[in-house]
Amino acid sequence: MNAKIQQLRGLLQEISDLHYISSLLGWDQQTYMPPGGAEARGNQLALIERLAHERGTSPELGKLLEELKPLAATLEPDSDDARLIKVTARDFEKATRVPSSHIVEFTQTTTLAQQAWVEARQKSDFSIFRPHLEKIVALRQEYASFFPNFEHPYDALLDDFEPGMKTEEVKTIFDSIRPKQVELIRAIASKPQVDDAFLHQSFDVSRQWSFGEEVITQFGYDWKRGRQDKAAHPFTTEFGINDVRITTRVDANYLNPMLFGTMHECGHALYGQGVAPELERTGLERGASLAVHESQSRLWENLVGRSLPFWKHFYPRLQQVFPQLSGIPLTKFYKGINKVHPSFIRVEADEATYNLHIMLRLEIEIALLEGKVLVKDLPDVWNGKMQEYLGVTPPNDEKGVLQDIHWSGGMIGYFSTYALGNLISAQIWEKINLDMPDLNEQIRSGKFEALLAWLREKIHRHGAKFEPQELVQRVTGSKIDPAAYIRYLTKKFGEIYDL
Repeated sequence: MNAKIQQLRGLLQEISDLHYISSLLGWDQQTYMPPGGAEARGNQLALIERLAHERGTSPELGKLLEELKPLAATLEPDSDDARLIKVTARDFEKATRVPSSHIVEFTQTTTLAQQAWVEARQKSDFSIFRPHLEKIVALRQEYASFFPNFEHPYDALLDDFEPGMKTEEVKTIFDSIRPKQVELIRAIASKPQVDDAFLHQSFDVSRQWSFGEEVITQFGYDWKRGRQDKAAHPFTTEFGINDVRITTRVDANYLNPMLFGTMHECGHALYGQGVAPELERTGLERGASLAVHESQSRLWENLVGRSLPFWKHFYPRLQQVFPQLSGIPLTKFYKGINKVHPSFIRVEADEATYNLHIMLRLEIEIALLEGKVLVKDLPDVWNGKMQEYLGVTPPNDEKGVLQDIHWSGGMIGYFSTYALGNLISAQIWEKINLDMPDLNEQIRSGKFEALLAWLREKIHRHGAKFEPQELVQRVTGSKIDPAAYIRYLTKKFGEIYDL
């Protein structure tokens, strides 16, 4: 290995380890840390993030990247080393624009904000969270100001989660699918509604948990390199490709949150566990983007987990675990878990309405960043857009503006990646079915090895070597295109609702 490449990898290993330490502290914060530990945890996280930022912007790293430019020009463009230099240079250029003092203040602010969000959500009282969010929005506006080269302030935030994507690009994609999804939802609304009452009854929590573990074990989740815990808002986190942890939540009176939340987070984790070992501790072991990551979680949750072939295999086992479902035919169960009905909660939304939840959040975030919407007005703005987009008005803050944890962590710019992930998942699914014509039969038999192997080869192993649009193009033959997702929704719900 070239000596300078080796030196680069050595520097990046330290930076990766610091980020993993930060992630571990964050995981504990959302799972086991007592509420009183928030201030101390904020100081600890701020220190770690400052150290990581200083190392990631050090003169030593900058000088080394300059020295590596001639070598990079001679390397195969898609090689690990070429991509490592390219991605590191991109990260370095962006990081050097942000002062360490900003990183420290942001980390301390968001740590306290997350605890305030938990309390505010429990009490359904936005006023508890409001001052924290006001500070976060101001910090995000300041962050955007460090990047005057972007066309729109929101581009700087979006780029952190979706490298290379622009605000206008996302808005154009959303504008193209919004009328088609609204048309589909209206068509469904004109038909008799399916019955899902059987999902809303008492389901033993421990049995739910065990069933979820059975499913994701069969998917291929490696328990020697992961674990599952409870959290107020489910998430997946990584401390290396050999320690990828998931969290979920369980509702004792509703089966869907645990069932599909666990599959969803497992999809993220399978991606993390599938990155090529040679990318470990280089910064390339993270996923290509949040949208590509979301394509994996939505693929396993929806295209696999909400499919009829999947339940032809797993439904007898679920009926064994929960005898109260023994009188519910498979067809009725399948329609019930796929019921289309405008809801308050994004993470519990059906596939047909889910993207509308994302679109309203994107509009709100852009308006916050532009100063056209003030934090104090958010509950009313949120409720108004819920009525406009979905025809429902949340009864309280918990089911409205406080339902997501993201803003408390400063993750403004994140939400659009969920909808983009839906689109990518459908594109990938069409390609997989071309390559594996017997895929449905494999799923019906409870066999997921070939599916996981395909995803590992085409997507997982590459980590962050390729930007999202580039990776999607390589895998499917085109950049992010909503057509496949609209085809998927139209066919699936056309059959369920006899459209």
